Amino acid sequence: MYYFHLRNAEVLLGIFTFLFTAYLGLIVFFKNRKNWTSRLFILLSFLIDVYVVVNYISLHPPAPTVESQLFWIRIVMLVTSCIGPTLVVLVSIFPRDQFTFKTQYLIPLVMLMFASAVASVSSLVFTSVSYATGEPVPIPGPGIIIFFIDFVGLFLLSFIILIYKHHHSTGREQLQILYFLWGVVATFSFMAVTTVIFVVILKTSATVFLGPLSSVILIAFIAYAIFRHNLFDIKIVATEALVAILTIILVSEGVLSGSLPTILFKIFFAFLVGSLGVLLVKSVHKEIQQREELMALAASLEQANVRLQELNRQKTDFLSIAAHQLRTPLSILNGYIELIKDGAYGKITLQTKGILHNMDESNSRLVKLIDEFLDVTRLEQGRTRYNFFQKDIITVVTSVVNELRAHAEKKGLKLSWKPPSTVGTGIFDEEKIRHVVFNFVDNAIKYSERGIIVVVVTFEQNGVAIRIRDQGLGFDTVDENNFFQKFYRGNNVKGVNVNGTGLGLYVCRIFIEGHHGRIWSISAGLGKGSEFGFWIPLQQ
Repeated sequence: MYYFHLRNAEVLLGIFTFLFTAYLGLIVFFKNRKNWTSRLFILLSFLIDVYVVVNYISLHPPAPTVESQLFWIRIVMLVTSCIGPTLVVLVSIFPRDQFTFKTQYLIPLVMLMFASAVASVSSLVFTSVSYATGEPVPIPGPGIIIFFIDFVGLFLLSFIILIYKHHHSTGREQLQILYFLWGVVATFSFMAVTTVIFVVILKTSATVFLGPLSSVILIAFIAYAIFRHNLFDIKIVATEALVAILTIILVSEGVLSGSLPTILFKIFFAFLVGSLGVLLVKSVHKEIQQREELMALAASLEQANVRLQELNRQKTDFLSIAAHQLRTPLSILNGYIELIKDGAYGKITLQTKGILHNMDESNSRLVKLIDEFLDVTRLEQGRTRYNFFQKDIITVVTSVVNELRAHAEKKGLKLSWKPPSTVGTGIFDEEKIRHVVFNFVDNAIKYSERGIIVVVVTFEQNGVAIRIRDQGLGFDTVDENNFFQKFYRGNNVKGVNVNGTGLGLYVCRIFIEGHHGRIWSISAGLGKGSEFGFWIPLQQ
């Protein structure tokens, strides 16, 4: 019974190794048939599959005679003689698909392989087979040295080449070489234990049937190293290989089980596993495809984002230069207008005074516009500085209301402000907060044709909230969500104050965020008034 189960284990192990190696070899080859790495990999896979077959036959020859068993053992050594040179050439061109040594070095490599192959099929490597321990143990001959140089020596040479390449590589290539290196080390260590130590030193062939496992280790690591640049590919390969091999092993085990009911049951079970496996593979493939699409989209968005950032930087630099260049002549123009109005260049008429007044107002609007551009460029270039000092927020608001009250009354609006009795002392940048309050009140006056503008200050949540409410144009949810974006002007005001730039509220938002506060806008709808407000902590 033990022998029967051991024999089944050998068969299943051989089937698994054969299918796994062949599958990975074909996958790598058809991934890039013109690549020498792929060609050498499928050659290595083919040699390993041949080795798996002849290794099993050598353990269970068709004719159980000494001559037959010795013949198949020598065939195993012949196939093994070709594995070492193939591995060395594969290592030499990996991962760039270029030879790292001169092609004339292939001549001694081929000669060594040929010598080892000839010695393997003759009586030089193994002279005979001994059954002294009850198990077939090959007796080594003088040619075993050639075989060791060809197989063990070339494995060590592969190891040295990989160490050299790993030391002189970086990034992804270094990681790929590291996986290849692990595969060679793990395979060589496994083979040294199961073959060299047990067969040559301990004189037993009990572990020879485990030899194919070393091939699985080597092929798996090399395939992973080749696919390392695209990890999603190896996930599909691994999933498909697992499903296919598991199904075939279940079928094989069922066939070897003996009784018909057991055979039918295990074949049915294998069919069920295979069907579920197909669904699993489709699911993995779909998931991987979605991830690849997302990665491609993310890469595209990243490039677009970099480009947008560069364009935004160029725009900011342009605005900064243009604003500085424009402000100087406007300041000079403003000075000349004042001199003319004061009579420095002679007496002027009332009509001329009116013209100069209009020129002064237009010039002031341009200066204000340029100042807004300069504020934005300073913000985006990180040149804005905050000067936090202990101040009274009530005093700041009162100052703004007093400055704009006449402007409101001129439009027939009432500006309502009742300072709270509580002293609103806090740490903030007086200039920045005054700018925000001024902007909110000024906008309320601009976009209101009737009613009352109410300024309210409340102390809440360890901070102060300032609200400016009007009965003006109002706005809808689209404007509410975009008011504080750069260059945005609400749909409700596009026919009003056509000189607006859409920068004022954006600058206000940045100033309030610089105080670790929050800003908002609220309206019940078009024509129903609005509220603009902000909150800042009293301690920064």
